[in-house]
Amino acid sequence: MARRSRLAWIIGVTGGLIGGLFGLPPIPQSLAYHAFADTRPMLGVPNFLNVASNAAFLLVGGAGFVTVCRAGRTRDIIFAGSSERWPYALLFLSVTLTGLGSAYYHLAPDNARLVWDRLPMAVAFAALFSAVVTERFDGAVGAALLAPLVAASVASVLYWHITEAAGHGDLRPYIVVQFYPVLAIPLIMYLFPSRYSRGGDLLAAAALYAVAKGFEALDAMIFALGRIVSGHTLKHLAAAAAVALIIRMLQIRRLVPAGENVFSAAAR
Repeated sequence: MARRSRLAWIIGVTGGLIGGLFGLPPIPQSLAYHAFADTRPMLGVPNFLNVASNAAFLLVGGAGFVTVCRAGRTRDIIFAGSSERWPYALLFLSVTLTGLGSAYYHLAPDNARLVWDRLPMAVAFAALFSAVVTERFDGAVGAALLAPLVAASVASVLYWHITEAAGHGDLRPYIVVQFYPVLAIPLIMYLFPSRYSRGGDLLAAAALYAVAKGFEALDAMIFALGRIVSGHTLKHLAAAAAVALIIRMLQIRRLVPAGENVFSAAAR
């Protein structure tokens, strides 16, 4: 497929998602979102497991940031160009801040605290999308997109927060920020081959994030199965595991020699 045709697919998906979503009326934040199934306190901490499970984000975010910082100092971590490093650095830094913001939110869930959960999460999605574009489409384009994508992601959360405070909340821009990368990244991976092996690891991470969203949707149902752990706690752990897969990908992937089949290299 010609490069122009592949770009047309990306533009079509982008326009279809944004056009379809903004064809809907504004979507306010339901207050029921803050009613999590597991509210048990422990060690003086309310909603203990939903708070404590954010330690997983701190661990994988910190580990990922150290991994990226080691690139160039060890042969074990490979980036073809420096422009490929910064989106991943921002991704892992944002994951770390998500752990802090989410823990703060879950101590006393409400819209005001939810902002601090969503801000770093939105930046993380923007950084990952920029990383994929940089590696698979064009390094200069991906690098140039990073700042505008981050600005748009932050703006989507602030827009929701401002409209919510004004009594007519609108989540539509934030929904685009969160779900567009989930749709676009697999499409970009399919249309544009990578210079690296282990591309399947990123798809596995996306699948694990989808599982995390499933846990979130089944929060109360899972908690009802013995009242041991809730779906939302499992969501935190599954999402952190998805980030761990990305770290592992960076640690073991290799540049694919020109002419070599990237799918055979993925098995290495």
